[in-house]
Amino acid sequence: MSLPTQQSNTELLQALSTLELAQALAERLAIAPNDWHRLKANRQAQAGQQLSSALVFLLKEQPQEALVRLKQAVGWLDRSISAPPCPTHGNPSIKQ
Repeated sequence: MSLPTQQSNTELLQALSTLELAQALAERLAIAPNDWHRLKANRQAQAGQQLSSALVFLLKEQPQEALVRLKQAVGWLDRSISAPPCPTHGNPSIKQ
């Protein structure tokens, strides 16, 4: 990466608030509906999604919501939780 590109990236990051950076990370780590089946059992992806959401809630001064997501992330990492069934399976109103 060239110096001007690095400098412009640094300037862009400096212009964003901590909350905006956390929200961007949460968007990046969110599991899209199209990827749900592929990533439903991927513990790292699931934990990352929950951890980034927890950070957003923490920065929004919603510690209880942050704690819920943090516990979910821990559950994925310590294998105490597993993926729920597909939200579209068994629901007659949703065509597959």
